[in-house]
Amino acid sequence: MVMGWIGLGMMVATGAVEGVPQDKAGPPEAGVGAPDAAAKPRADTASPAAKKDENPPQGPLPDTWENWHGYRLFHFRIDGVPCRLVVPEKAAPGKPWIWRARFFGHEPQFDLAMLERGYHVAYCEVGDLFGGPEAVRRWDAFYEFATTKLGLGPKPVLEGMSRGGLIVFNWAAAHPDRVAAIYADAPVCDIKSWPGGKGEGQGWQAGWKPCLAAYGLKSEEEALAFKGNPNDHAAAIAAARIPVIVVYGKADRVVPPKENCLVFAKRFRAAGGVLTLIGKDGCHHHPHSLKDPTPIVDVVVRAVAASGNGKDTGKAPNP
Repeated sequence: MVMGWIGLGMMVATGAVEGVPQDKAGPPEAGVGAPDAAAKPRADTASPAAKKDENPPQGPLPDTWENWHGYRLFHFRIDGVPCRLVVPEKAAPGKPWIWRARFFGHEPQFDLAMLERGYHVAYCEVGDLFGGPEAVRRWDAFYEFATTKLGLGPKPVLEGMSRGGLIVFNWAAAHPDRVAAIYADAPVCDIKSWPGGKGEGQGWQAGWKPCLAAYGLKSEEEALAFKGNPNDHAAAIAAARIPVIVVYGKADRVVPPKENCLVFAKRFRAAGGVLTLIGKDGCHHHPHSLKDPTPIVDVVVRAVAASGNGKDTGKAPNP
């Protein structure tokens, strides 16, 4: 299978890009958003072995790749940070892209649907940073690389599952002019709820102190008074006219909706934002996404078209 390539330039200004055959996914995420058996690549769609590209890209990515559900998946590093890019068979006009936060490959049906439409799917590792300033800095570097060296569109669609909600909303608040839309799935929207466990949720005790450190918070009192959570950014993101779709389980006890996404939704809508809310009856924190991702795809496609970051052309041929 031969696919189109988007590579431009040589090196990212923020640091060297180091090609690697396979970066480690790290240990399972304790308590929240942990990939389960469903997250593992199927033997018939993904291969752990890197392959030599017969027609290597003329750009900053390595010339080895992994078969991910029939698409080329490239592993590389920016300033030592593991990153990934999945390339569609034919890029849609404007090179729109999905920027996934955390748990790459888990419940991939939305990502696969967008790849079929010609979107790229990108990932930059921000594990154990809880959406804090260092996570935002990493994403700033990746955005610069993706838009100036890879030629991807200026307004990605941010996708955040579980704790990934922290970075997608925080980055959108920092750069509201760089976001076409946000898809959040059972998202953490308040660190007091998770990992803090200060409300009805079970929290993650082992992650509480590292979370405080990630935000530079010196005490529990500072954390309880902290106003830099996604819930606190809801009005600002709404003012930027960024469409949001949230999918969540109504019975989620790990990331309770009434402490997280429902608070965000109420504040976002009160500020005039357009938000689609899909609650799943009887569903806990897992499974994420929807078996049929069409409702998510429809919101995203409309948002990208409205943002001027490409025009949807329907499904590209399957590989």
